[in-house]
Amino acid sequence: MRALLMTTVLTVLALPALAAQPTADWPCVQVLQPHLSLGQVWFGPAPDPKAEPAPEIAALADRIVERRMTLAEAEAEIAAFAGTHDAAGLTALMQAAFDRIDRHRALLIAGISRYGHKQVALAAQVEQRRERMAELEKADKPDFDAIDAAEAALDWDTRVFTERQQSLTYVCETPVILEQRLFALARAISAHLPQQ
Repeated sequence: MRALLMTTVLTVLALPALAAQPTADWPCVQVLQPHLSLGQVWFGPAPDPKAEPAPEIAALADRIVERRMTLAEAEAEIAAFAGTHDAAGLTALMQAAFDRIDRHRALLIAGISRYGHKQVALAAQVEQRRERMAELEKADKPDFDAIDAAEAALDWDTRVFTERQQSLTYVCETPVILEQRLFALARAISAHLPQQ
């Protein structure tokens, strides 16, 4: 019984690692989650996701979700907004900010998936070029011009592949940065909700 329990625990602990294995559809080590749920970050009143935000709320949401605005600046704008709005206004602001970040994040994830597919295709092309070069080198009368051209093409594709792999870490971190901003904004907005 104890061995079974230990095996079950080890299996459950290994699941996140298995889920985070890169694939052609998702080359990142982070677990693929195409869309977020507002409930993951917001513990305030339930918003009406179909309601269009007032222009003032939409404009504020546009500003605070921008990463070039520091969190301190965003928190100051949220505090100023909270001084003149009730819980419904704060909830509408949260929904508007969430919608913008989730939409942007989904576009990034789609781009990362395309990036992953291109890397898989490029890896296959590198392998084909290696095979072609090996064939050219094995010929009874090697065509050295063709070998030189094949080697140059192989070097170029390998360089592009390697550089893209190195930038993959940054590319994969971008959705995480957006998630962190969303959590910080949710915390800043909910801090102004009336205590229940």
